[in-house]
Amino acid sequence: MMLDSPTPECAKVPWVPAFAGTRSSVDDRGFTLIELLVALMIFAMLAAAGVLLLGNSVSAQAQVKARLDDLAAVQRAGGALAGDLGQAVPRITRTEAGTNAPAFWAHDDGESQPVMQFVRGGWDNLGDLPRPSLQKVEYWVRQGRLERRTYAQLDGAAGDDPAALLDNVEAVKLRFRDVRGKWLEEWTPPQPDLMPLAVEMTVTRTGEPPVTMRFLVAPGPQEKLEGATGA
Repeated sequence: MMLDSPTPECAKVPWVPAFAGTRSSVDDRGFTLIELLVALMIFAMLAAAGVLLLGNSVSAQAQVKARLDDLAAVQRAGGALAGDLGQAVPRITRTEAGTNAPAFWAHDDGESQPVMQFVRGGWDNLGDLPRPSLQKVEYWVRQGRLERRTYAQLDGAAGDDPAALLDNVEAVKLRFRDVRGKWLEEWTPPQPDLMPLAVEMTVTRTGEPPVTMRFLVAPGPQEKLEGATGA
């Protein structure tokens, strides 16, 4: 009977995986140059995308603010026009030269002459100054601005410094509604104290679509229509 002979200690070799000896070498050597370049490229792309996104956001915010400012300016100008025309009165005035001016005067050249001139009521006098409650008002279009000019006195006085309502104005077109319900390109009434029923103003500004505003005019003397019979 044969007995198994003991295995020598030197013959016992433990099993070691093939990759066990490579992990420490990879951890020790760190990243390669190519890996660093790829990481830097990815970081640069992310940074550039972030800067571009921030720039677009700031630009969009600036455009929105500019647009809101333009809309607010148009609303302020419309409010001034509505307040003036809504309190217009049929008052004939005298110019600085002493000539009579009709109650409502309009012209298509705002550089040398006002596009509109009329008298409004409701001028507050909180300081009890020696002046009437009526105020002569003019609207001009000069040097790309829509301006409002007022007069301290109705007859023969010089106007105050104008106040700019809108800038970047290229053109202003007016139409006037008469008692017949027609919109007229010019206001040439047969009587100097006649007022239009409404005024339409179309303002064209640089880089903006035209804006059309309509305003009611306070009631005044009405033109007698042909064929109308008295009481």
